[in-house]
Amino acid sequence: MTRYVVIGAGAVGGTIAGRLAHRGHQVVLVARGEHLAALRRDGLRLRTPDLDTRLAVTAIGGPEDIELRPDDVLVLSTKTHQALAALSHWADAPVRDGGHTAPAGMRLPILTALNGVSSERMALRYFERVFGVCVWLPAVHLHPGEVIARGTPQSGILHISRYPASRSEPADRALLEQVRTHWSESGLGVELPADVMPWKYHKLLSNIGNAFQAVLGPAADGGDLIDAARAEARAVLAGAGIEVASDDDETAVRQASFGVGEVPGTHPDQLGGSSWQSLARGTGSIETDYLNGQIALIAREHGLAAPLNTTIAALARQAARTGTRPGAISATDLAAELGLDALAS
Repeated sequence: MTRYVVIGAGAVGGTIAGRLAHRGHQVVLVARGEHLAALRRDGLRLRTPDLDTRLAVTAIGGPEDIELRPDDVLVLSTKTHQALAALSHWADAPVRDGGHTAPAGMRLPILTALNGVSSERMALRYFERVFGVCVWLPAVHLHPGEVIARGTPQSGILHISRYPASRSEPADRALLEQVRTHWSESGLGVELPADVMPWKYHKLLSNIGNAFQAVLGPAADGGDLIDAARAEARAVLAGAGIEVASDDDETAVRQASFGVGEVPGTHPDQLGGSSWQSLARGTGSIETDYLNGQIALIAREHGLAAPLNTTIAALARQAARTGTRPGAISATDLAAELGLDALAS
């Protein structure tokens, strides 16, 4: 029986694992600190617009706590800036198949269910079979042992393909169809495009706003600033010749799959995106170097300019490093930092 080992049981990973466990699939959640302790002690509390349940789950701290099996599927759902450490830690874990043992990197598939467009290439350093995942899944993890998934009727939509697409093999189709069956029946929409990367680049454009929400707070009005930074990002991707899924295609798939519903007992101001959650929890780090910072990187590689994304990435990085909470800067002051004073007037 296939078992899903979810490495990084935060908002996205916890929702995927919780949905699968609720349906009766075998899952293992990999977490750390107080979250790990709470999962072991009390199980996982999964809250959605239609469900509030506590699930008994297997929770571990790392590969040393589990005996991997040849039918395991690894799902990486850390933040991108945490991915490299997790990949190197799990790649050499032994997988026993009868009398034969092989490292996980050579034996098991890994699905990269996290933001940005860098984790797939990171994973190829360590894993033979990498499957990129574009994640549209509005969820929040703020308290140990709990995730709040706001999507309804499905918790979200995930596009998945072999990475790179040119490496696709017949065996990949069987695995992907199995994942689609298991995940779809568990309340997660799954699409299987030939190449997931155009979808991930489109999601990258959406995630340009994460840093703004993180520093301003989820209730602040920074829409014009986000629009300016997103327009800059689109220009950079176009200038670099990078294929991006169309707005119309993305909107059609997402609207057909889920909407954002109200989860009882929550308030919109407490339900920000992934970068906001990092500052709200005071984790000391943030993923924006692989979101807005990715645009800065692509721009530099192609002789282009991305001052807005470069600056907001630096501000978010500084906020995480100094423990600054969301909302410490106003939209007017942020506009001045970005040289966009006219947009705040």
